[in-house]
Amino acid sequence: MAVGRASILGVAAAAAALVLTAGSAVPAAAHGGGGHGPGHGHGHRAAYVALGDSYTSGPLIPTQVDLNCARSNRNYPSLVAARLRGAELTDVSCGGATTAEMWKAQGTNPPQLDALSRRTSLVTLQIGGNDVGFGSIIRTCAGAALGDPTGNPCQRFYSSGGSDQLRAAIDATAPKIDAVLGAVHRRAPHARVVVVGYPALLPDSGIGCRPAVPFADGDFAYLRDTEKRLNAMLARRAKAAHATYVDTYTPTVGHDMCTAPGVRWIEPLTPAAPAAPAHPNALGEQAMAAAVLARLHVHR
Repeated sequence: MAVGRASILGVAAAAAALVLTAGSAVPAAAHGGGGHGPGHGHGHRAAYVALGDSYTSGPLIPTQVDLNCARSNRNYPSLVAARLRGAELTDVSCGGATTAEMWKAQGTNPPQLDALSRRTSLVTLQIGGNDVGFGSIIRTCAGAALGDPTGNPCQRFYSSGGSDQLRAAIDATAPKIDAVLGAVHRRAPHARVVVVGYPALLPDSGIGCRPAVPFADGDFAYLRDTEKRLNAMLARRAKAAHATYVDTYTPTVGHDMCTAPGVRWIEPLTPAAPAAPAHPNALGEQAMAAAVLARLHVHR
């Protein structure tokens, strides 16, 4: 029984990591997520460009319109664009993207910054999770819990050198976010730039739900705090760059991967709804869209 459970958890963690780190293994079915490339728009339409990773692209949420990037036409950029009265969406978000993919191609997806132009009027950016190492964190923490399910083995692992490696990774990602935002402003000088934070993945209470989410009991609060630290860094970098920050954590509290199907907006490592492991489902994408629209003062 224990061997079987370990195998299942290992496969689930690997699946989550695959989505977080992939992006070039599957040929593209379509490009743009239902939008149009920069050269195909009409001058009178608002030009909205969505940049980001898999939390933006919406892996496995129907309908997938770009298999290379695991991009759904029901992700939050698509939902936001639909509310912006005919905005022309260019969605170049891609599963597995890091800040590096802003400047370099990812499979069939061109460098994401190439979608920007002087006529771009709105940019949303959700990036940084893969720079910190979301996929490897999931693998490490799920694996560590097998040997110490009631302790905090993941926190001990990442602090074994005397300092918190995940805190250091977040700090190291901050200048990368600065570089991306600087490039966005240069390429799209007239655009409103919106930095989108990450939703609540784990219970805000810090109380876990093992074995449904296979982290050790004592690591839930640590991982919660790590995500909050990442979001706080993104908020600070947005403010420094005169961009708008959208908090998607607060409105998704109580809908994390430990809650029941139908209530949760983030799927656990074994999803019950069409979504990638440890990623927003369709309801989660709707919630992030609502947060963005509220920050843009667009009433639903």
